[in-house]
Amino acid sequence: MSDMSVALKIAAAGMRAQSSRMRVIAENVANSGSTAQGPDGQPYRRKVPVFTEELDKASGTKLVRMRKAEPDKSDFRTVYDPGHPAANAQGYVKYPNVDSLVELMDMRQAQRSFEANVSVIENSRAMLSRTLELLQGR
Repeated sequence: MSDMSVALKIAAAGMRAQSSRMRVIAENVANSGSTAQGPDGQPYRRKVPVFTEELDKASGTKLVRMRKAEPDKSDFRTVYDPGHPAANAQGYVKYPNVDSLVELMDMRQAQRSFEANVSVIENSRAMLSRTLELLQGR
């Protein structure tokens, strides 16, 4: 397997991993304002992507992939709102442990990593195209 195809495989795996990461972040943001159905329930718990390396047997290269999304064990936010249907006996409502600013920063980082992998693919394609042109004598 050529170095160019290995680079393309690595970049494609990186894009898939970052795409999965962005889906998890989007789910976190979408559920950031949800509450439990009642005072004894639990609200949405933020998920954190877990990455692992995977050996590509054809090329002998280690590729990244998102293995799973684990729940974030940090505490829920509580807001005093005694009239809310999900308020406990003290009048506090549990909200998800999602911080929109953290999610925004994570999304931005995932987007930049995705774009870097796209750039690798585009540059590899341009190099292959130029090599073919040179071989054809243009």
